[in-house]
Amino acid sequence: MKISDLLRMSLESLFKRKVRTILTIMGVVIGTTSIVVMLSLGLGMKSALLSEMESYGSLKSIEVTTAGRYYDDSSSNKDQEELRLDDNLVSTLEGLEHVESVDPFLETSIIIKCGIYEGNFQLRGVSQSFLESKREDVGTGTIPAAGGEIEFLYGCNIITEFMNSKTNTYDYWETGELPNIDLMNGSMYVIFDTDKYYQSRFPSGDGQPVQAPKKYIISTAGVFAGTPGETWTEDSYTIYCDIDDLKALLTREFKGRVIPGQPTMKNGKPYKEIFYSRINVNADTMDNVTAIQQIINDMGYRTYANAEWLESDMKMMNIIQAVLGGIGGISLFVAAIGITNTMMMSIYERTKEIGIMKVIGCRIRDIQFLFLVEAGYIGFIGGALGIGLSYGISYLLNKVLNVGAMMFEEGASISIIPPWLALISIIFAAFIAMLAGFLPSIRAMKLSPLAAIRAE
Repeated sequence: MKISDLLRMSLESLFKRKVRTILTIMGVVIGTTSIVVMLSLGLGMKSALLSEMESYGSLKSIEVTTAGRYYDDSSSNKDQEELRLDDNLVSTLEGLEHVESVDPFLETSIIIKCGIYEGNFQLRGVSQSFLESKREDVGTGTIPAAGGEIEFLYGCNIITEFMNSKTNTYDYWETGELPNIDLMNGSMYVIFDTDKYYQSRFPSGDGQPVQAPKKYIISTAGVFAGTPGETWTEDSYTIYCDIDDLKALLTREFKGRVIPGQPTMKNGKPYKEIFYSRINVNADTMDNVTAIQQIINDMGYRTYANAEWLESDMKMMNIIQAVLGGIGGISLFVAAIGITNTMMMSIYERTKEIGIMKVIGCRIRDIQFLFLVEAGYIGFIGGALGIGLSYGISYLLNKVLNVGAMMFEEGASISIIPPWLALISIIFAAFIAMLAGFLPSIRAMKLSPLAAIRAE
């Protein structure tokens, strides 16, 4: 018998028992929908978690800091020089395998004054290559240029951290109203010697007045995109500038004195070189982060990477997804029982038909294939309809109920059905259906032709 004939006969047989077939298909629809929706929730939570972590830093980035004094117990010299974050280390890290780029950071505390408002902030000096990577995130203006007057790039939430010097309150956090400050065009006075500033305002009891430190008028290159007080990213509370321009300014401001945050020699004098506060090492892929971390740790430095937290969180997400998939799988298992029942009933009703097919010379394998195809049709149709229903439920979860905004950030999709999941689900439903129809097909093969013809 031709395969086309078997396919046609299987489809016609299903339509002869429309009600039973529809009810069986509905069971597959419910089972497929349960599995797909449950798995889509797991995928959505994983995607939302990744987006959330990436907003606070790259998953391929490793933060390198000093670990204090580094001793070698096997060495007689117990007082080795403390490890420093300098240009030599940057060059060494750039030469490591699987390292894509290395970004040094120079951080210092500053005070910014604008009218009656002032605030204490952390300024980050970074390389031009790092600033270029942030260009697309700038909402107003551009990134700071190098080689000229120092310029600042503000996070969108910096404006919320200014204090009203008249009332000693933070207006935004008290009233919800932003300070009357124009970061782009306003006159921003910046103080780098914060210790001297506070000493001049609050002199000690020895009666010796302290001269107020110099104020610098720093131009604003740009402001990161976002709504103040509502946008939360890695850069929303950060102020950036070019690292070489910051080095030059700090060298002038603290000439012959110790720059705050910088180490000193044993005699208390400052080093000629300005050391970095931390260094970010960017791996080529997330898979190589752990190996690079280990190499840097062996060098005596401390390291931290967002990928460390991601790995443990993803393990938990995989467990949750497996549980959700198992719950959905129960529905498909029940549907498989329904398919088995439907196929068994079909065999009892078509006993004489099976006997005639055997008498006229139909191969036993063709009879088995006939029932397997019928079961496969049920699974395929039910799986396809289940996928359609799953997309509808996913849309409701993401758009109408807005579950993503409640759990993670606004606009995040908590239910994601990728094309591969839809395709595999249909194939899986058809496979389970054919598996459920296997035992009934064996019974059809073993029926005696004469007994089948005599059956009513």
